[in-house]
Parts: sequence; C-alpha cells; structure tokens
Amino acid sequence: MPIRGLNHAVLWVRDAARSSAFYVDVLGFRAVHTSERAVFLQAPESRNDHDLGLFAIGDAADSPAGHGAVGLYHLAWEVPTLADLRTCREALTAAGALVGATDHGTTKALYAKDPDGIESEICWLVPQSLITDADRAHNGPLDLDADLARYGADTPGESARIPV
Repeated sequence: MPIRGLNHAVLWVRDAARSSAFYVDVLGFRAVHTSERAVFLQAPESRNDHDLGLFAIGDAADSPAGHGAVGLYHLAWEVPTLADLRTCREALTAAGALVGATDHGTTKALYAKDPDGIESEICWLVPQSLITDADRAHNGPLDLDADLARYGADTPGESARIPV
C-alpha cells in the first residue's frame, strides 16, 4: 500500500472547546470547523483540510491509556526549525504543559500533555546530511542551546526540505 503519511488524528476529549483552546493558544493550530460536539483543527503550515479532530464525550469520561494500558502513547507534531522548537518550549512551559525533552539523536523532541493528559511530541528532524553515526546511537536529555549552536536556529528540518 502506498501510504504517504498520516493525514489527521481524531481524539476523544472531555471538552472539545477546552482542548481546542490548548491546541490553538499553545501550539498555534487554527479551528477550521466547530460544531456542538467537535472541533477540527489545522496546523499552522498544513495543507490538510484538518490535522486534528476533537470530539467531546463529557467530563465524567475516564482515560485508561498510558504506560500500563493499551492505547495511543502520543502524537508527534513536527516544526520546521529549531527556533520554532524553542518557541514551542516557551509556550508549553508558560502553559504548564511541558512534561519532557529528549534528544533522540536524529530528532530533537519536546513532550507535552493537553488538558485531558493526552501526550504530544513536538519535534525537529535533523537533516539527513548532518546526521552522524554517533547521532543515530544517541538518546538522552535535550540540550536545545547546544543544538541551536550546532545546527543554527533557522536550518530547515529534514521533511521541510522535501517538496509535497
């Protein structure tokens, strides 16, 4: 099957408006359609009709997914540059949503939780031409300042270089 990529994700949330506010105010998404029970969001640089659908199921809903249950672990949202990743870190920190930061060698990642505790990764992909064998073997804490010095704030990440 010639799958090109993930077009959108749909999440069950307790309150679609509250969750939408997080994705809009903190991560820069925009609402493209809203109904009584759902909000459809588009990422800032996306060409998709929508990238994320949020469907409300009520405040009493339980969410068993996590490290001890089967279910989605996280969604990964890509940013074009390390400067964008730095901006996301500031916004996530200000919102109290940042829960982790990891250097995966070939990607630089922040982890955040939305109002329902659903985790997202916000990542920058190191350009293939700059990846070393040591990078491929590395996994540790993110040092964004060191990465900014190494790669530059405005170097496009790997998929930003690929025409769609």
